[in-house]
Amino acid sequence: MRISIANKFLVVSAVLALSGCATQRYKPAPIVPAVSAARLESRTLSDAGLRSFVEQSLGKSFTSWPPRRWNLQTFSLAALYFNPTLDTARARVEEADAAIITAGGRPNPTFDISPGVPSPYLFSVDLLFPIETAGKRGHRIQSASSLMQAAQFDLADSAWKVRSGVRTALLDYFLASRSVDLLRTEQDLRTTQVRLLQERLTSGEIPRVDLDTARIAAAQTQLAVTTAQNRIAGARAAIAAAIGLPASAMSTVTFDWDDLDSPPDAASISAQEVERDAVLNRMDVRRALAQYTAAEANLQLEIAKQYPDVEIGPGYSYEEQHNYFTTGLSVTLPIFNRNKGPIAEAEARRKEAAATVSEAQTQVIAQSEQALTAYTAALNELSESDQLLRTLQNTRLQMTERAAQVGEVDSVAVNGVQIENNALSLSRLDALSRAQTALGQLEDAVQRPLDPGDAFPETLKLIEPRKEDKQ
Repeated sequence: MRISIANKFLVVSAVLALSGCATQRYKPAPIVPAVSAARLESRTLSDAGLRSFVEQSLGKSFTSWPPRRWNLQTFSLAALYFNPTLDTARARVEEADAAIITAGGRPNPTFDISPGVPSPYLFSVDLLFPIETAGKRGHRIQSASSLMQAAQFDLADSAWKVRSGVRTALLDYFLASRSVDLLRTEQDLRTTQVRLLQERLTSGEIPRVDLDTARIAAAQTQLAVTTAQNRIAGARAAIAAAIGLPASAMSTVTFDWDDLDSPPDAASISAQEVERDAVLNRMDVRRALAQYTAAEANLQLEIAKQYPDVEIGPGYSYEEQHNYFTTGLSVTLPIFNRNKGPIAEAEARRKEAAATVSEAQTQVIAQSEQALTAYTAALNELSESDQLLRTLQNTRLQMTERAAQVGEVDSVAVNGVQIENNALSLSRLDALSRAQTALGQLEDAVQRPLDPGDAFPETLKLIEPRKEDKQ
């Protein structure tokens, strides 16, 4: 009999050993700040992995890399590749994916062995297999799968916000560059104005206050030029930060935005289309719907828990040289607790999730309507600025220059009209800034590009890590 007991122990030990062969082992992944910082500082747009990602996303190959000119689309793809915000969102997707495995896991059987103490003639072995009832496992998988979809929508939402940040920084760069050009022109005109007024003052034609006023305006223009130049440097750094690169990586890059002066006409964007895109395309709405589906599955799970699980399995007992084989059944009797509390909590969470969906839809509809109204108004302002600028250039400026040629007016008058023309160009640039900013806000409301010249790929492999992260 003692040999039989020893054999059973050997069998049990073998089973446990075989089970241990499938276990995973811990793999340390320490973070060394100096190493990670050096890796971040060494990133550039010439990265081979970035080239592969951009070519795959755009469906075309580049003859040389990196390209000489970068626009909003290629910068956005670089940001999707490098920006650490997406690394966090990708990790949440991987966590949600692992949760599906957890939800689908089946409970392990229970092995119970009871040797006789102190008598060696008493011995029992029981093996119980848990059986989940009422489809609990399916409800858990449904909930985890819905949360997985929510995490994917969160990743897509983060990707769009990254693209939006790149657009804002790139727009600021171009506006600052245009401002510098116009302000330098104004600086030259005001320098000429000061020289002309100095000549008039010397001849006694004007009081000194007129010259002093011109000198103050010239000094203010010089200060504005310096401010705009600093803004350009800041915008370059902001673009690098939005992409996830060090500022040094942008030092030799040429920026491109061909249709900056031609935002899409408001007539090409219908209010119905904007509202539909806001409700159907916004990732926060789709995420809220996925979270509602998960809440509904959790409620079904809590209702299913009213029905107890079962444990069933064979048993063996040895007593006084007699062998007994049995079949065991174990079940929790739902007498005192019918899971009412968790069911009520799950119902409340489902109501909360439904309210969140309704709130998200209401907010995005209102946001899209407000953004479309603001964009239409900004386009009208831009159109008026264009018309005023053309009128001044085609009438007053030309007439003043012709009058100066025939001696009807002097150079001071021509200079004054030129300064007014440049000031109107600056006003037109401000109107363009408001129009492009409003367009960006409208695109954020529907989370898709509205400019025909731009595109945001919908089938990007956003979950794949960079090659440097795989190593």
